[in-house]
Amino acid sequence: MEVAYLYTRVRSEFGRQLKLEDVDTRILCSIACNDEHGDEYVLRNPSVAILDTSSYMSEHEANTERLVVKHSSIRHTEGGWPRDVDATEPTDVNRYRKKAEKDDDYKTTIKVLGPIISKCMRQNNTIDIYQEYFDTDDRDWSGEPPSAKGLAVFRDPNSTKRTATSINWHPETSGTTSKIAVSYSILSFQDQRFQSARLATQSYVWDVINPNTPDSELCPPSPLCCLRFNPKSTDTLVGGSYNGLITFYDLRRHGTPIESSVIEKSHHDPIYDVYWISSKTGNQCASVSTDGQMLWWDTRRLGEPVDKLLLSADAKNPQGCPVLGGSSMEYNKEIPTKYLVGTEQGIVLSINLRNRKQNNGISVYDTGPGKHHGPIYSIQRNPAHNKFFMTIGDWTARIWMEDLKTPIMTTKYHKAYLTAGCWSPTRAGVFYVTRMDGVLDIWDYFYRQNEIAYSHKVGDASLSSVALSNGSGRLVAVGDANGTVSLLEVCESLAAPQQNEKNAIGSMLEREFKQEKNLEQRDRDLRRAKALELEAIKKDSTIEKDKKDAKMEEQLRSVDANFLNMIKEAEDDESKVDSLSGPAGLVTGEGLSQDGSA
Repeated sequence: MEVAYLYTRVRSEFGRQLKLEDVDTRILCSIACNDEHGDEYVLRNPSVAILDTSSYMSEHEANTERLVVKHSSIRHTEGGWPRDVDATEPTDVNRYRKKAEKDDDYKTTIKVLGPIISKCMRQNNTIDIYQEYFDTDDRDWSGEPPSAKGLAVFRDPNSTKRTATSINWHPETSGTTSKIAVSYSILSFQDQRFQSARLATQSYVWDVINPNTPDSELCPPSPLCCLRFNPKSTDTLVGGSYNGLITFYDLRRHGTPIESSVIEKSHHDPIYDVYWISSKTGNQCASVSTDGQMLWWDTRRLGEPVDKLLLSADAKNPQGCPVLGGSSMEYNKEIPTKYLVGTEQGIVLSINLRNRKQNNGISVYDTGPGKHHGPIYSIQRNPAHNKFFMTIGDWTARIWMEDLKTPIMTTKYHKAYLTAGCWSPTRAGVFYVTRMDGVLDIWDYFYRQNEIAYSHKVGDASLSSVALSNGSGRLVAVGDANGTVSLLEVCESLAAPQQNEKNAIGSMLEREFKQEKNLEQRDRDLRRAKALELEAIKKDSTIEKDKKDAKMEEQLRSVDANFLNMIKEAEDDESKVDSLSGPAGLVTGEGLSQDGSA
């Protein structure tokens, strides 16, 4: 039996709001019991029945396959040549050009293209669409408060948290193409993560535009502690490994090393810094390690180092003088024969290859109060004034001058241990330091020298490395102990060079250098005067002692003379007594006896 009820409504009431109200209960339909079908059912106690008038529906999910997008680039240097012509050989190129120029089609094509090109050139010369109308408008950014904002975060793809030990920007960094090479390693000695499983050794090259996926992956035999682009051939890199190996990479090929040094002739400790040096071929580099060696390499033949140097304060007596372990290095192409090395003992070494005859060219800076209380994690020359350089270690950053063995300026002690630092490439008086509590401090010596200009909290993890882009100087990459690299953009006041800043900073550094030199000269004069005074006192005491000795000697002579005179007088008296005790003495004795008897 079908139960139905018909609702009727006037057409004019369609669409109106419903008005519901309570009504009395009434029976719409009643079905009487039927015992015919009673035997077909079994009574169930309790009996639960669920009734629902809605239709049954099923739920399904469907998703299309995800499209993975990867940014890639192509480098087009020379093209349009036949296969049998090598574009790198000038003779083949000239031969092909001469052959093409003699062709009749070539002459016809040139005649046809001539008017078209002439028209385009006249159009381009009509107006300069790239003209900068406000190029000479130098805005003063000194009034802008310092600030920084985060742009991107590059996380280590591996599950094991590794430290971002070094960051190096691509030499040809621009607004559209910016890449950074980041090396990852665990530098803690006997870390528990070494015992659980084999650690990942990969390091990565990141594209700033795509922070989600690495642009290139490098697979060294051992985790990299440092990584650096070749400024002459920007597709090649050199890295220093944890086990002391030097590895050479080419981004145009796979991530495996093209060349690798032999472990027997490599460093025996982790390589903490490596630099490309000036050479005709652009294939030579230098590396330092805490094993006390500085090695020079040719990346075309990494079987053995080209040259080596022992980092000792006294090369003539290496047994008596301890070997210093290198923890950082600085090399500037404008001074191709000079190197600066920071050691784990906190001492700064200057190496001049032109002066190898004298102590192997090694000059040792202050080993007393001027040195750091711990390892020197960063050392870098000022980009505007190469004679001055900065060192980062313990809780301070110190500025030195090549011709002076003591630091000329020292920052105040920070609240946390410093781990890295670098100069700004665009401003002569600005430098950045990273701290172990996750804070990035920015100093602006053009503004003030006794306080930090700006502090930025990057994260809770300890910061380990920092690097600035070579272009505008506004992009700052900061790495931490968890393998995360944070990309920051600082404001224009911290990147745009201020008016007369370079000369002002140079004058300030020269003034501090002269002051420190005068203080050193005064201290030297005081030490010399004190030495002369001690020498004079010693001389006076010697003269007085000589006088006393002379007087004593004179007294001894007089005593000796008196003693000799006494002995002589005693001998004379004795000789007289002996002369009187002869025959005359006997007669005298008899006479005395006679006198006595009489």
